[in-house]
Amino acid sequence: MRIIIIGAVAAGTSAAAKARRNSESAEIVVYDKDSFISYSGCGMPYYIGGEVENADELTPRDPAFFKSKYNVDILIRHEVLSINPDQKVLKVKNLTTGEVFSDSYDKLVIATGAQAVVPPIKGADGRHVFTLRNINDMNRIKVYIDENRPKRAAIIGTGFIGLEVCENLKKLGLEATLLEKLPQVTPGLDSDMAVYVRDHIEKNGVPVLTAVSVVEITESGVILSDGKEIPADLVLISAGVRPNTVLAKAAGIELGVSGAIRVNTKMQTSQPDIYACGDCIEQFHTVTGKPVYRPLGSTANKTGRIAGDSLTGGSLEFRGILGTGIFRIFGMTVAQTGLSEREALALGYQTAVCHNIKPNRPEYMGGREMVIKGIADRVSGRLLGAQIVGYEGVDKRIDVFVTAITFKAKVEDLFHLDLAYAPPFSTTKDPVMYTGMILDNAIHRGRPLITAQELDTLVQSGKPYTLIDARAAAQYEQGHIETAKSIPHAKVRATAESLDRDVITVTYCNKGVTGNAAQNILINDGFRKVYNLSGGHKHYCKMHSEK
Repeated sequence: MRIIIIGAVAAGTSAAAKARRNSESAEIVVYDKDSFISYSGCGMPYYIGGEVENADELTPRDPAFFKSKYNVDILIRHEVLSINPDQKVLKVKNLTTGEVFSDSYDKLVIATGAQAVVPPIKGADGRHVFTLRNINDMNRIKVYIDENRPKRAAIIGTGFIGLEVCENLKKLGLEATLLEKLPQVTPGLDSDMAVYVRDHIEKNGVPVLTAVSVVEITESGVILSDGKEIPADLVLISAGVRPNTVLAKAAGIELGVSGAIRVNTKMQTSQPDIYACGDCIEQFHTVTGKPVYRPLGSTANKTGRIAGDSLTGGSLEFRGILGTGIFRIFGMTVAQTGLSEREALALGYQTAVCHNIKPNRPEYMGGREMVIKGIADRVSGRLLGAQIVGYEGVDKRIDVFVTAITFKAKVEDLFHLDLAYAPPFSTTKDPVMYTGMILDNAIHRGRPLITAQELDTLVQSGKPYTLIDARAAAQYEQGHIETAKSIPHAKVRATAESLDRDVITVTYCNKGVTGNAAQNILINDGFRKVYNLSGGHKHYCKMHSEK
């Protein structure tokens, strides 16, 4: 059996390695039009900033490695021009010699990846304008910085790559400005979590402009649609990626609703004996079962392995993704998994959300606060998604949430997880457990939450309500929500008789715990509708910090 693979980065090389592990007799040939293979694309921003000192660390494997270890022939600088599925023939061009030749296959794997999106901006082809998608892009940026010593950078887009490059350019001493077309940074997060990221970025000396459009890039800066010019002698366009599907589409291979190649759980395309994997394929969401396009290196490796297994008779099948992502920006860790609240509402879920502010470990052990947003289905109680901003320990918690959502855990299940505890690592009840407790109380135990946005809507509605600040009087005096009454927790019982039990009542404290205690008192005393403010005064202030 002759196996040909188009593409030699994460997915293609994973497919080749797995196919060889399953079959010693198969001929395996990989074509790639680039000079670099099997590289760590996610490490590129850190080479630009000097955290990774040697570029070779990102490209540890070459064709000779795959030949000696796997007996796989990888031909670099070879571009596949066309696929003929009926004859099982490829047309290939040697980019070094210019020779064009044909090759035949029994099984074919398309792992052509994705390419950076470059919006139609005048001047986007300037020598000081870059995207960062592969090692060649990385080297061009590095050479430009070393040779030209730019002072100011403009970064268009605030996804993972844009923010990671921003951090690394700042390390090199450049002034950087972030430009985002959407009204918030980090498009994957909900807006009530993105505010934490924006605030942290700005506190680290990077101006952030949201809801702006770039119309032109000049030698000295970036011009916005309102005429404002942002000075910049280096510009990074980080506006996302699109799947490389030209070959597949020309071969009559079906594309999915996202525009990426449609595959089944065994990575088979609509054409017999043709498989696809990596950033060129459409995935499906583990929670909804619906098609999505979320290109990530981890998923590329996974789908590549499944493709290599499937075409050699193996039983591996893809089980979907949650869109899990994590990145670091100026020491802050930002992570997400599953559905955002925005996505869940668009899909028709009746959501319950909470904002849980807890330290990653006890403060006496140097714990630092993290903010966890949990999203659940109010009807079934199933956990749908989680977002976290914090510092140490964020990766640990997001992976627990990933596991829980993957196995269809309900919010009440989180409390019963037997998680590891010792003071250097966690609080006695881990923040994951607290998140489950808060959502379980809201969904099943009559302790509803109200978000900052929902409270604003209530205040503006004209409906009668009572807003209780349950903190100490001194905290109230330092700052409080405008219409709140100061009724410290210790005085709630004595004051309850003077309050209207029939109007909507909202309690809050600094982060939520004491507000919940006051809520319990009022509910048990016969108040009809009592809500606790999710995330308390601290989260409410963060939500209103830009107003």
